[in-house]
Amino acid sequence: MSTRRPKIDDVAKLAQVSKSTVSRVLNNRGYLSQNTIEKVYQAIEELNYRPNTIARQLYSNKTNIIGLIFPTVNNPFYAEMVEALEKKLFNRGFKVILGNSMNDPHKEETYLLQLLSHQVDGLIVGAHNQDLKEYQKKNLPPIVAIDMNLNPEIPVVSSDNYQGGKIATQLLLKSGAKEIIHINGPASVKSPAQKRRQAYEDVLKENNLIPHTYTVSLKDSKSKKIQIFREIFREHPLVDGIFASSDINAALIIQIAKQLGIKVPDDLKVIGYDGANITRLLMPDLTSIIQPVETMSQKAVDILQKMINDEPYPRNIILPVELWKGTTA
Repeated sequence: MSTRRPKIDDVAKLAQVSKSTVSRVLNNRGYLSQNTIEKVYQAIEELNYRPNTIARQLYSNKTNIIGLIFPTVNNPFYAEMVEALEKKLFNRGFKVILGNSMNDPHKEETYLLQLLSHQVDGLIVGAHNQDLKEYQKKNLPPIVAIDMNLNPEIPVVSSDNYQGGKIATQLLLKSGAKEIIHINGPASVKSPAQKRRQAYEDVLKENNLIPHTYTVSLKDSKSKKIQIFREIFREHPLVDGIFASSDINAALIIQIAKQLGIKVPDDLKVIGYDGANITRLLMPDLTSIIQPVETMSQKAVDILQKMINDEPYPRNIILPVELWKGTTA
């Protein structure tokens, strides 16, 4: 019994068409009658033919691979975003390569260069190292950013960060908080998330209150964050409201408050941001601003597909947020 792997010549011979016709069927190029298409696929099935993927990629100038670069999948929001993106890309015929940068510029640059060298069809990026020179180069593959400004040519999909910050701060005020602290990333990070800080400051100033923002980075260790958060309670002994720009930080603050004998929400009201499904499952009491991960991922994939197909696409998508009303505020 022969074990020779069937070739495209065998498919052409059995289907009684030319090799170029088989290739056009496989790559969906040019006009072909339905009868011809059916004959080719019937021959493929009968011979159990498996196309040479590399050859097809060279012919079509596409890899059907999308690179994802995110700071860490250890964060519920990013984990949910990566999962949603992967599902939607797979349903459109793309495979995914994930770069988990841990917010390390060198690691992100390495992933970026590796992905570009593999000639991916496009990238969806949620990492926070926008100063990398590779993002500023011309003739990059299609790139869509999630909640990050990489360069003016790269479209951005984000939640309505300003409205989210406004909702959170106004709720703390309505709940009776007077000395409200905000926690956000470094101001040097050019992210739409900085609008949460702007909204917080605007609302407090409108109410004749003084804003105080503490910064933590995704690169900060848990022990570093604990040190910073404990400083809040030392430097602001009357603090009675905290708006944290992530649910992870909000959860850590609640933990520290309990250690200090501060009752949440009686003595301290806390609101987080992100509202990932797993967070709401494990911490249903945490009041948070929900980012619409499903819609954000869908818009990102839609824009990337348009870029790949050389179709017009929007430069900036801002999607509405929701309040998850727990019991911590």
